[in-house]
Amino acid sequence: MTDDRVPTVTRQDLLAMMSAVRKTGVLRAGVDLKVFDALADGPAVPKEVAAACGADPRAVHILLNALAAIGLLETEGDRFRLAPGADSILVSTHPDYYGHAVRLAASDYEWDAVKRLGDAVRNGGTVMEQNAETPSYTFWEDFAALGTLNTRPIAELVADAVLPQPSAPDEDAPRVLDVACGHGLYGYTLAARDPRAQVWSLDWPNVLAVTESNAERLGVRDRAHFVPGDMFEVPLGGPYDVVVVANVLHHFSTARATELLARAGSALRPGGKLVAIAISTDDTAPHRDPVPHLFSALMLAWTSEGQVHPVSAYEEMVVAAGFTRPTQHTLPHNPLRVLIAERR
Repeated sequence: MTDDRVPTVTRQDLLAMMSAVRKTGVLRAGVDLKVFDALADGPAVPKEVAAACGADPRAVHILLNALAAIGLLETEGDRFRLAPGADSILVSTHPDYYGHAVRLAASDYEWDAVKRLGDAVRNGGTVMEQNAETPSYTFWEDFAALGTLNTRPIAELVADAVLPQPSAPDEDAPRVLDVACGHGLYGYTLAARDPRAQVWSLDWPNVLAVTESNAERLGVRDRAHFVPGDMFEVPLGGPYDVVVVANVLHHFSTARATELLARAGSALRPGGKLVAIAISTDDTAPHRDPVPHLFSALMLAWTSEGQVHPVSAYEEMVVAAGFTRPTQHTLPHNPLRVLIAERR
């Protein structure tokens, strides 16, 4: 039997939580100033790092000590060097560079919302004038440009599930609609899988400018089409063989999310497939699976009625929107769940 009791809370636990913002600030500064790039060729003294970064030597020395304090650098006498692993994920020229994720996971957009979480709790939803539901919100440009580490493996999983083989020459070319597409990678992975597939990407106009550049980079621009506007209002076209609704259902109440799914279903041919992708909660105790619950708190601070819903609720939304009961697909160590259903 699993022991779901929470460990005893200590002052040290609280202090670690309260000081986490300092660690984030130190990491952000290190990435912004390209400190890790300055150390890519080997250990250096603060004055050398400061010269490479174009910053004040005394201040750089303080920052280097702070980066060492959180385990991103090591000291060697009066010199500093990259900690093991930092050379691959924090040096911007490395193919596995992950520092750009700071723009998403430690963005001012999220912090401005989360620091008013108490107000959102009192209000029952966001108190931010500019928030995740605001038309043309510029955060979504960063999201479209960067994606997340979870995106690519989930996109491949979706392609395996809905387009396991390219369409035959005598079949109609698959038509795919990617709603609130952002980076567009779910639809473009399907297009890469089937060289006859056509993809329509729907999002705000400012986001689609980035989406189009991704289509160009991935070699599918000639089969990419763009639908600018509000996903609840803009004509969807169709009929489509596949409609993808990813990373957006948690922005809304159950009723509003079901409305969006039903609207997506209206653009599908009978028997066409819905792919709904979302972070969800399950029966696991919150402290054993904290990611969806912390993300749900962000949604409370960042949207009017949003939250991370239980997976059972997403399943009921899909059925209520006119689809068969969905199959569920997951990957290890990935918080996203994929629900796939057919239009009834």
